[in-house]
Amino acid sequence: MLVDTEFGERAARARNRTLLRCPIDSLKLLGIDPASIKDVVITHLHYDHAGNLDKLPQARFHIQESEVHYACGRHMCQGLFRHAYDIEDVVELVRSVYADRVVFYEGDQTLAPGIELLHIGGHTRGLQSVRVHTRRGWMVLASDASHYYDNMRNISPFPIVFNVGDMIDGYAKLNRFAESADHVVPGHDPEVLKRYPSFGSVDQGIAQLHLEPKPV
Repeated sequence: MLVDTEFGERAARARNRTLLRCPIDSLKLLGIDPASIKDVVITHLHYDHAGNLDKLPQARFHIQESEVHYACGRHMCQGLFRHAYDIEDVVELVRSVYADRVVFYEGDQTLAPGIELLHIGGHTRGLQSVRVHTRRGWMVLASDASHYYDNMRNISPFPIVFNVGDMIDGYAKLNRFAESADHVVPGHDPEVLKRYPSFGSVDQGIAQLHLEPKPV
């Protein structure tokens, strides 16, 4: 099961980003054939989390219904809200709906034994995080419910936000569903790669989140 699909070369060019490597091709570094992926959790539809859907031909996509409503609804008339969305990614998701490859949720849900979806909102209307049971206990992959450790620690909302109140309430929810504060993994913090043991060489940028982090 894969959580989020990042972005590809087209989106990188459009936003002047440097793409180090295709995130889907990077699964091969773990010995995983992208064509074997059956289930993908999309935490939200921002371009850096929901690209490359066409590179996963066998996958079903698991998403909050409110996120799709948000990405296709009246709020996208405002550049403030739609800036982080990529229309081609949203359209690809809609194509997948018509191909019976999307599973919608309304709120928290157990996806499989040891894997749970947590509806957070805040950053976007339908943002969800993922709770996973590992050898070190329950961890929460926050995605953009907390971009950085300091967002949660200092109750400091990230500036790209749909509902500030939901974002702040989300910090408490992340901690409530994790084994401890050290079991919450923020979505964009480079500290994650420093705290957790690497899989393979450090320059591959793959952290083993199921292992104990290094002392901070």
